[in-house]
Amino acid sequence: MAKKSKRGSGPRPGSNRAERVAARKERQRAAMAPPPRPFAGLAAECDLVALRAFVASATAKLDLVEPGPPQPEITSVVPDDDAPAPKAERPEGVRNEVLIATILPGAAPALVREERTGPHGLVALQTDPEPDDLAAALADAIDWAAHAEPDAEYAPEGTEAALTDLITADSELELIVYDDFSWWFPPGTSVPPEIADMLQRANDTIMPTARLTPKSGVGAPWWVDAGERAHLRWVRPEPEDELMNALARLHAAGRLTLGDGSRFAGSFRTHGLLVPVFDLDNERHHEEWYAGLDQFDEWLSEALAESGDLSTAELRSRDGIRGRQVTLR
Repeated sequence: MAKKSKRGSGPRPGSNRAERVAARKERQRAAMAPPPRPFAGLAAECDLVALRAFVASATAKLDLVEPGPPQPEITSVVPDDDAPAPKAERPEGVRNEVLIATILPGAAPALVREERTGPHGLVALQTDPEPDDLAAALADAIDWAAHAEPDAEYAPEGTEAALTDLITADSELELIVYDDFSWWFPPGTSVPPEIADMLQRANDTIMPTARLTPKSGVGAPWWVDAGERAHLRWVRPEPEDELMNALARLHAAGRLTLGDGSRFAGSFRTHGLLVPVFDLDNERHHEEWYAGLDQFDEWLSEALAESGDLSTAELRSRDGIRGRQVTLR
């Protein structure tokens, strides 16, 4: 009888071969993982991150990439008098207007409704359940919403298009921020009582919110009144290390501030971007923070342009800032 092999089914733990196998598996997992910055390549990346991560109620029209020329239609040359009349379909190349939204009723990914100007698609960034691959799920929803009929049930077809294939890459978002969710329903819609109760509960959760515009136009600063304090969350597009070094330089120089009534609270990381956060005196209207915002914007631009190693004080500042950093998905 043959002897049983003493070798196991895999490489010996700790061996060079085991390390190579583990490295290969890690590369395979990394290749299959969703992109860390799902909206990379889009000029609207920072605002899309904000709408996804913390803005409650807002919409914006998407500037969709123009479709290519229609493919020739293949028709039968044999007439069939008994065949049913073809269903009237939308002309080739004609698409619904599509709006991006924070959240839709029932946390649905997308819907299409009939309005006075024709069918309008709405696509949500905040959904339940949350997708594993946000970029792919959003591309599916946009593609579906651009072509589906009003009141159709959402049924994505698994488009292979990237977001940059569907959304014009250099287009910014013309945002509309709401203080309630009345835009969920077209004007004149009769809302059933059970839906009205749900709508009221949703409205009660909304805090006053505004999108500010810095002089440089870089990033997406969002102000929100959270009650006892207001906050400014500034979604930034720079690589994290570069931005962290710049914040450290400003902190060491006493410039990590928006002026009197403000305090740097820390930062969080979400969808591959870093978001500095300031606590603000909520007795001041958001428009009153523009002077401090623009001054900080100027200082930050200068700090980002600096090169060279950080000083000892700046290194301590960076360590302190990183110690107050959290990650949001």
